[in-house]
Amino acid sequence: MSIFQPRIAIAGGGPSGLALGLLLNQRGIRTTIYELRSKPSQEELAKPSGMLDLHEESGLKVMRECGLWDAFQAALGDCAESMRVLNHDGVIVHEHDGQHASRPEIPRNALANMFMERMPTDIIKWDHKIFSATRTRNEITGAVEISLDLGPNGTATYDFVVGADGAWSRIRKLLSDIKPFYSGALLVAAVMRHASTKYPHLVELNGPGSLMALGHHNGILTHRGPQDSIRVSAAISTADEEWAVTTGLEGKTPAEIKAPLLDDPKLFRDWAPLLKELFATACDEEEKDNPGSAVNILPLYMLPVGYRWEHQTGVTLLGDAAHLMTPWAGEGVNLALWDSLDLAYAIAAVPQTVDAAAWQAELDPLVKGFEDVMLTRATEKAKLTARNMDICLGEDGAKGLRDAFRMYTEMALAARAEGTGPAESSS
Repeated sequence: MSIFQPRIAIAGGGPSGLALGLLLNQRGIRTTIYELRSKPSQEELAKPSGMLDLHEESGLKVMRECGLWDAFQAALGDCAESMRVLNHDGVIVHEHDGQHASRPEIPRNALANMFMERMPTDIIKWDHKIFSATRTRNEITGAVEISLDLGPNGTATYDFVVGADGAWSRIRKLLSDIKPFYSGALLVAAVMRHASTKYPHLVELNGPGSLMALGHHNGILTHRGPQDSIRVSAAISTADEEWAVTTGLEGKTPAEIKAPLLDDPKLFRDWAPLLKELFATACDEEEKDNPGSAVNILPLYMLPVGYRWEHQTGVTLLGDAAHLMTPWAGEGVNLALWDSLDLAYAIAAVPQTVDAAAWQAELDPLVKGFEDVMLTRATEKAKLTARNMDICLGEDGAKGLRDAFRMYTEMALAARAEGTGPAESSS
């Protein structure tokens, strides 16, 4: 009697979907990954991208599990783990050099490329948008089947589908009607490349790692990146989810948006000149690199803290699709990678079966257990993220963040002194 080979699909080719695909492939379990975007070129992958700090219990553990530790180490160096916190007057209120930190930063593109390079090329179906998903039970076999509507690419049917398709997940609709809601803040981002050569005084201000200038419910945030770049984001608190449209800045170029932000008394008019120059220069350089392109305005969305769904056979979620939160604790990608590892363990633990119904019966309790653990830890991280956002976007965010760093450091030192845990980085 032949051994049943389950049909497994992963919706989404971001870090979590790629990690899961690689982890399963390494265990001899075939999957298909559907990704909306076109396959990126090596030139595109080398461009500055968001930096991700990976944590020991999650992201770094996945690097080791995937056999990527050496490649991961080789990809580091664009952004140090150092941090500067400034108030809106440009005064440094907290600083650490990252010497004892343990959350190395890697470019998002470099992380994705490491996963892609180590799995068969035909696993990932680029330019494949999932328009909808339906869940039915096969009357003959008794197994649940998930059908994906791929538009011009037809339809495909699977025994198990994983929604790693981000904030606006199509797969989530099989489990819940809940949608992300606007968090009350947004980011306006621009990048300057070759900063050390062109703007050494701004590099001196920024340092080799990250900078957070906070005050009056807003912020200017940076991190270093590939091609000697500095990504600069203006963090803006506003209850208006349609802020970009309301202000007339929707579709504007970086050069067009800098003056409205920097001259607005409710935003950055009264901020330190050097901090304003940092953002203005990034806008100018972004305009030079991408002439005529609209500036990146990113409203921050989240799912309700503690969000859960009723388990259903044949489908689950991970990463942002399962527990979307804002970036104020750096937990998003780490939780997503952690989810991928735990789900890979669960799928690999299913014994050999003779058909889809038997396979699903074995898998079901393992996935339910995975979901319970995943959502419990995500709830705790979401609470931390919400607290951090309240601190950073408070009236005196710089002081609030400084005090939080000091508290975390004192707690970690006390834990180490008592032998209950390792000292934690204040980053």
